[in-house]
Amino acid sequence: MTDASSHGPHSSGDRSSFGFRDVDAREKVKMVRGVFDSVASSYDVMNDLMSVGVHRLWKDAAAAKLNPRPGETILDVAGGTGDMARRYSKMARAAQERRGGEDASVIVLDYNAEMILAGVHKGGEPEMSWSVGDAMALPLPDASVDAYSISFGIRNVAHIDKALAEARRVLKPGGRFLCLEFSRPTTGPIRAAYDAWSFHAIPRIGGWVAKDRDSYQYLVESIRRFPDQAAFKALIEDAGFKRVSVTNLSGGIAAIHHGWAI
Repeated sequence: MTDASSHGPHSSGDRSSFGFRDVDAREKVKMVRGVFDSVASSYDVMNDLMSVGVHRLWKDAAAAKLNPRPGETILDVAGGTGDMARRYSKMARAAQERRGGEDASVIVLDYNAEMILAGVHKGGEPEMSWSVGDAMALPLPDASVDAYSISFGIRNVAHIDKALAEARRVLKPGGRFLCLEFSRPTTGPIRAAYDAWSFHAIPRIGGWVAKDRDSYQYLVESIRRFPDQAAFKALIEDAGFKRVSVTNLSGGIAAIHHGWAI
């Protein structure tokens, strides 16, 4: 469950994690692109199989937390095939029908053109536009968006701190930041069950359905290398966000991090 595209606390210099390996950060960009080129056509089916459909509930909760409003410009980075953007568009339109206001604009941006093409083929909403771009060098001016979201994608960028700095740069004063990402299960039994499922079942399912076990092995490993809730919260605060909150989902298997550009 990743929407595409990590100088995080587990990286040093110009190195970055690629699963359980450390590689040159520039190589990671190419390797991640290869992963998502491979999985784009089966991406949505695999998300349902890997999470037994629960990813839909997580995404619903994240969209409700972002609370899209009429007239807003919402940037969905690593937006993949547009799952979150469709939610934002429909919610903004429903609010517009209740209380009026201008149309919202929801920009889906992803580093991987194959993912964007899969999303365009799937179909969008009137508020949505599609763009290929880099989370670490967003093609938008300063203070140009009302809300920024990234779902199951930030662990795939080469430098997490650069992606967070770019999120802060493009948000207007008072803008909202939201990240939905896999995190650290909060209890031992949940952690053990999740490890058993993810390490043993998910790569096998990827081999059967997507004919690509290796890509899903990477995706599982990348989750383990990602900072836990508290460490990632600290990174968001270091990027200049205020009032950062964490909401655990399914016992911490995933988490919503939310903050404000104030």
